[in-house]
Amino acid sequence: MTALLETMELIKQVKYAYCRAIDTCNLEELERVFTPEAEIDYHGGTYRFQAQGRDKILAAIKASFHEDFVASHTVHMPVINVIDENNATGRWRLLDYAMNLRENNLVTIGAAEYVDDYVRQNGDWRIQKSAYTRIYERVFNETEPALTAYILGGFNQHNG
Repeated sequence: MTALLETMELIKQVKYAYCRAIDTCNLEELERVFTPEAEIDYHGGTYRFQAQGRDKILAAIKASFHEDFVASHTVHMPVINVIDENNATGRWRLLDYAMNLRENNLVTIGAAEYVDDYVRQNGDWRIQKSAYTRIYERVFNETEPALTAYILGGFNQHNG
């Protein structure tokens, strides 16, 4: 049981690293969480974000999470199924907020259900496949963003 719980905790850490990295557009950390042949399919009410291959995923994220984009992704209620020593699946509840300053402060708020496949490569757990479908989504323009602190597209106001 201890090895199973340890594996589940390592997979949780991968997913949490993904959320941290996507919000700060930390491409180096994102590169570590995805396998080279990873694929994503994120289906929202106003978009469908698909990419195959880690390099294409990173390029798409870099284009979307730019210096005029603020985001916060949190995942909750993990259900992790360890299939064997090198494969697992996971389900997560996503709660997120995103604001694109380039699009008249366009805000997306919502929740989704992630379904992920994980593989262990060279001793490290990574995301092989990640998909979500929205439970709800609210999209609107914020009249005044009123940001007092931010990390946008990897740029941290406090670090210059």
